Amino acid sequence: MLANKLSRLAVLIAGAVTMCNLAAPMRVNAAPQEQPALDYDFYKANVEPIFLKERAGHARCYGCHDASNRILRLETLPAGATAWTDEQSHANFKRASQLVSPGNPDASPLLLHPLAPEAGGDAFHSGGRQFASQTDSDWMKLADWVRGARVSATPEMGAVSGALIYATNSAGSTIDVIDPSSNRVIQVIRGIELPHGVGFSPDGSRVYVSNEFESVLDVVDRKSGQIINKVALSGHPNNIAVAKDGAFVYVAIRPSQPGAVDVIDTSSLKLIKSIPVNGPVHNVYVTPDGKYAVAGSLESHVVTVIDLQAQKSIWEVKFDSGIRPMAFEKNADGSTARIFVQLSSFNGFGVIDFAKQAIVTKIKLPDQPGGHGVVEGRMGTPSHGIGVAPDGKSLWVNSTIGNAVFKYSLPDLKPAGHVVLPEVHPLGRPASSSVPEWITFTPDSKFMYVSNSGAGSVSVINIKDMKLVAEIPTGETPKRINTLVLR
Repeated sequence: MLANKLSRLAVLIAGAVTMCNLAAPMRVNAAPQEQPALDYDFYKANVEPIFLKERAGHARCYGCHDASNRILRLETLPAGATAWTDEQSHANFKRASQLVSPGNPDASPLLLHPLAPEAGGDAFHSGGRQFASQTDSDWMKLADWVRGARVSATPEMGAVSGALIYATNSAGSTIDVIDPSSNRVIQVIRGIELPHGVGFSPDGSRVYVSNEFESVLDVVDRKSGQIINKVALSGHPNNIAVAKDGAFVYVAIRPSQPGAVDVIDTSSLKLIKSIPVNGPVHNVYVTPDGKYAVAGSLESHVVTVIDLQAQKSIWEVKFDSGIRPMAFEKNADGSTARIFVQLSSFNGFGVIDFAKQAIVTKIKLPDQPGGHGVVEGRMGTPSHGIGVAPDGKSLWVNSTIGNAVFKYSLPDLKPAGHVVLPEVHPLGRPASSSVPEWITFTPDSKFMYVSNSGAGSVSVINIKDMKLVAEIPTGETPKRINTLVLR
């Protein structure tokens, strides 16, 4: 009788998983990818306590799942104990591992069954809706484990890149740290609600993150992933940039009038100045030679150049629409040659000659591939994300309309092809764009990483072969992405 009940339960679980796979957006991977290993230490430290947690209005998971007829059967706690023995935890880990699809939280019964249906979960769970949304901190811990997160925050880097890729999940409270040698998320920084820009101290010991919710600059210890300080800002922050010597962090402040770039002293971790500029600042960058900061405003349509020694704006250029991400080409001596500027409502980019302090051209991206952008509501931001490869030989430009990243050779700015990004396949509707946002590179210029806010992933592109080689699941709505070079 019990065997028959278990069999029927297994069928129900399988059916629920099938329905969830149909209802959830499906991603098209560029190439088969080895499933990440499920880490026992991460499970024991972060997942198993959830099973014993008393959640408001709910019975503990353990209250039901210590029964022998449960698909997820948890070991019976020793009398008077508040935690399992290591032997019992290994048994629980084995059973829990059988209810997940490594690398894919969207296809894992352990995550979907207790999740509210309106958040993408199963239609019914006899234990109730333990998680109201996928932004529940405990649900995200489960998702991190499924994606292959480990307890260790300082992996041994392979010889491929000697770097870490950081992606801020703009609609969540996490930052995913990717090891390029394995293309896996190996650390998740938590507790920063609405993280925006991310930068690093030159020695790699600190991670700086602009926190939109609290209007602070969070200072994070890289190895532990713990927030060690919060620096109050003059207003709501957007992107950030770090001085070449690490002495200052520059923070774009938006909205504000007339506009400002906050200057944070990294020794005292204090706001020491707000540099006024023309219009609220969307993004701020430090030029390749470290002499200037460049700020862009959506509202004023102005690019402002700031002399960092004098800490004041010295010249500006005005476009006909809002300023979005920028990238820089440098001369042989390291000085800035050109600024490539993405613009609102323009599927392409403008070009500023730095020496002439003038706009010299605007380049529209190819019409094909195309067809996206309308249903995603992104026609005001059709092209977002731009970067010059570290070797200076190519410029790469994202397009939501094309659902692709386009390559231009440098210095001639000739089109050199494109790489199509994965589509998102909503149930019963046409495929939509992954909505690419930002670009970063490994220091050897071999691989490029593109954050896909619509697909909840980061795409990895082999630059030489111009092929998509991996898609890495991330947290909610990844946008800003940056590379930390390990020295």
